[in-house]
Amino acid sequence: MSKKYKILMLTTLVISGCSVCYELIISAVSSYLLGNSTLQYSITIGLYMCALGLGSYISRFFTKNLFNSLVKIELLIGLVGGFSALCLFLANLYIVSYDIVMYLLIISIGTLAGAEIPIIARIIENDENNLKLTLSSLFSFDYIGGLLGSIAFPLLLLPKLGYFATAFLCGFLNISAAIIIIYKYWNKIDNVKFYKVLASTLAISMAIGMVFAENISKVIEGGLYRDKIILIEQTKYQKIVMTKHKDDIRLYIDGNCQFSTDDEYRYHEALVHVPMSKVKNKNNILILGGGDGLAVREVLKYNVKSIDLVDLDAEMIKICSTDKNITDINKNSLKSKKLKIYSQDAYKYLESNKKKYDLVIVDLPDPNSESLNKLYSNVFYRLCKKSMNNDAIMVVQSTSPYYATKAFWSINKTIESEGFNVKPYHVQVPAFGDWGFNMGSMNKIDNNFKIEKQTRFLSNENINSIFTFAKDEKNTNVEINRLTKPVLMQYYNNAVENWNQ
Repeated sequence: MSKKYKILMLTTLVISGCSVCYELIISAVSSYLLGNSTLQYSITIGLYMCALGLGSYISRFFTKNLFNSLVKIELLIGLVGGFSALCLFLANLYIVSYDIVMYLLIISIGTLAGAEIPIIARIIENDENNLKLTLSSLFSFDYIGGLLGSIAFPLLLLPKLGYFATAFLCGFLNISAAIIIIYKYWNKIDNVKFYKVLASTLAISMAIGMVFAENISKVIEGGLYRDKIILIEQTKYQKIVMTKHKDDIRLYIDGNCQFSTDDEYRYHEALVHVPMSKVKNKNNILILGGGDGLAVREVLKYNVKSIDLVDLDAEMIKICSTDKNITDINKNSLKSKKLKIYSQDAYKYLESNKKKYDLVIVDLPDPNSESLNKLYSNVFYRLCKKSMNNDAIMVVQSTSPYYATKAFWSINKTIESEGFNVKPYHVQVPAFGDWGFNMGSMNKIDNNFKIEKQTRFLSNENINSIFTFAKDEKNTNVEINRLTKPVLMQYYNNAVENWNQ
């Protein structure tokens, strides 16, 4: 292949990498806004692949001015892809049919990307008459670009830039590729001055978008959350948002409220003090999740020897151990000398752990994704059991028995399947509604509970009431959540979908 067309190979690399990033942005944003990541990624991949074929088919109708067609494709992909993240968030705020916007973006980007390779192939073939070499080279660059985009997005772009800046950056790269083509092959392009002005204008708009991405994010996030946002942090694993209204601080992870300072004590007292009242030895405590330090705060009310906290996101720990809004609530519990923090996956920690614990507190986010669903599986509870002393107790936050009834009882049944005697209970937490927990032990758990420490909600007078469930909160017709058959995620996502209607 002659040198004069090698620049077109570079554009193939760029457009492929950027197109993959656009589709990943669409999938990730949709998972963030709607949940059910398996569905969102599956739909995106399926529609994108179909649209690639559609674009390839449509390209046969471009018979004249192929360089003009190629420039138009590059500019259109940059424009649509660059504004894709912004369009999705605005659609979620102001349009009822969010799915339609999502589908249109996927199909538009896929169709344009699918038309690119056939057009470039025809441009080169017209001059060099070596279709075999042309196609092999084009597809090589196309696949390499896709690989680069799929690696760069989760490891570099999203953690460092966030959704908006990443989309604008990819748009800028697409439009820059168009500018290179315009200036390299100016004599083959009709109305070249017009395209120079248009491409330059679009490139500038993308650059402005990157510069002001943080401001755009604050405005958009302000529409998603009812209260004033005082912190936004996109970590490697999740998006953390903190809001404030008068004295109420709320922490959100990927759009889901983790706690409200107005009532978090109800949740954490139920999570910690109920199992603590049945633990014989209160020496070594394991907390899986709980990076906000609020469960640690309650555990430290007891004369424990050590607390091991396992939380995947080191940035979460950093925020909750340094931000005064949080440290005032958790009483600087994350800086306790009794606490040892492990920034790693809870599943991996249990696989390699040799230590035995008296109490295992599983305070993880709801099972709305594959990675979280694994931490509610039968195998996970089997690993928990291996890390427990003979008289130890495990407690698991288990979503709402009212809003997500099947999910709650699936967790209950899954714990039971690993040989635990399980005792379910629930409390009213205004920020969440009716919220449930499952407590498990190798020994039978009797009904004699006694709260030993100072609490704001739990008392010896009301503790027995939390073990009673109403008729509409019971559903035993559920399956065990196995690692090989993750039914819990579907139960949970169905519940979220029903309550959002």
